[in-house]
Amino acid sequence: MLRTTIFILSLAVLTCCDKNDTDPTPTPGDPWPSDSIRTLKSGLNFPWEILWGKDDHIWMTEREGKVSKIDPRTGNVVFSASIPGVVATGEGGLLGMVQHPDFLTNGLFYVVFNYTNAGNYREKLVQMKFAGGTVTTVSTLIENLQAANIHNGSRLIISNETTPRLYMTAGDAGAAGNAQDPASLAGRVLRFNLDGTIPSDNPGATAAWSFGHRNPQGLVMVNGKIYASEHGQNIEDEVNIIEKSRNYGWPNVEGPCNTPAEISFCTANNVKEPIWSSGAATIATAGLDYYDNVRIATWQKSLLMTTLKDESLRILTLSNDGLTVTGQQTVFKGTYGRLRDICISPAGRVYICTSNGGNADRIIEVSKL
Repeated sequence: MLRTTIFILSLAVLTCCDKNDTDPTPTPGDPWPSDSIRTLKSGLNFPWEILWGKDDHIWMTEREGKVSKIDPRTGNVVFSASIPGVVATGEGGLLGMVQHPDFLTNGLFYVVFNYTNAGNYREKLVQMKFAGGTVTTVSTLIENLQAANIHNGSRLIISNETTPRLYMTAGDAGAAGNAQDPASLAGRVLRFNLDGTIPSDNPGATAAWSFGHRNPQGLVMVNGKIYASEHGQNIEDEVNIIEKSRNYGWPNVEGPCNTPAEISFCTANNVKEPIWSSGAATIATAGLDYYDNVRIATWQKSLLMTTLKDESLRILTLSNDGLTVTGQQTVFKGTYGRLRDICISPAGRVYICTSNGGNADRIIEVSKL
């Protein structure tokens, strides 16, 4: 009877907590702060990317060229370095970042940044290595992409396909016609092998995977589908499911195909409509991630999307098949100012960075509501 009781108690301990609801091993005597919402790190200047690293730290880029590693428990900067060659002009600078699947053993990661080439503002995707407390450049995967003071896109993800691929968003560089110009790589979602070569199944043997984008700044893969958030002009910010060779309409279509001219263009040009749009307003959609954790139960199975102009976090609940948005919530509206990016820990803690400038930006941690 005693052995049976011990077995039952042991089983209860093993099953009482959701496997997602775990934290990195805490330092003895230093439990995780109990605040529901707290400022983790302040004094930042235009952070652009925050990601939960494979080493259980937050990795961050700031537009002026700095990449940093932050302890998510204390907010202390563990490591920081400046990326050479970054030119921050307008909304440009050091932008997207993602870690190689084997980062813990090879230290490889990727960044996108703007630079000047013969007096022209351009963009490049670079593979870098973190080792021995320093960052070095390994190789340039693509360079001399069109760039501008606005609309540089530049969110990065690595897919969980059988052979992982690197995806990068590229804005229209402030020239709407680029998005439909077959000779341009602007206004695209680009797809690479992890060494920068072009996958054999890419359309047209180029880096372009999809086109007709204005300025996509959020990208996440969920259950085999890639979702992108995209800035509209004055109306119709979008969330799209990215598919091979598909046209997403810009500048001929904004949001769904719902005017006679748009319907005609969509029919003739293989346009894929968004699964969500902001309607007759723009909220300036930015970072995007997926939440499926018991910690904040009302956010489960939802895309979490930061917004700049609307200064809010949007929670977009997905259908079981992931093809539609079945509900939405708006939180933190006007509380922290412009919100640029978001990342989520394995324990379900949500981290949001602001984009207000003047060294007044911060990272906010949300543990519960």
